[in-house]
Amino acid sequence: MKNQPYRIVFVCLGNICRSPLAEGVFRHLVKEAGLEERFEIASAGTGGWHVGEPPDRRMTRTAAKNGVDLSKQRAQQFKAHFLDRYDLILGMDRSNVDNMLMIAGAGDELDADAQKVRLFRDFDPSPGNGEVPDPYYGDQQGFDEVYAMVNRTCKNLLEQLRD
Repeated sequence: MKNQPYRIVFVCLGNICRSPLAEGVFRHLVKEAGLEERFEIASAGTGGWHVGEPPDRRMTRTAAKNGVDLSKQRAQQFKAHFLDRYDLILGMDRSNVDNMLMIAGAGDELDADAQKVRLFRDFDPSPGNGEVPDPYYGDQQGFDEVYAMVNRTCKNLLEQLRD
């Protein structure tokens, strides 16, 4: 029997900036490493405002100039059943993590599934405040900074998951 792929989902607020970038960068790194069969990769937002929409054009451009294609992605909303479906659920900031746990109905006593929910930057070798800032209302520099942060974190995440 074939081993199941490791399932990972990246989550932000609207699923149009940070989480689709993390999905795209991680997918790109996995493909470069020849490990596509070992992972199932997705992204989602805790809010439903952008469901069905492509990633923000500024994030798509930022990713493309770094060799990462986001064009096939469409926003989806995080649902409670994601805790059953995914092995690792990474929120871009603490608010996203809190919202995911609320959506999933996790109480004070975290069960094994709720422990799958972590901050994305837990895997960043330079985690700063532990959060990926939302570049949506900023300028291009913010998108570039988020790209650098996401790329660095995804590289480290893949290294840790390979071991």
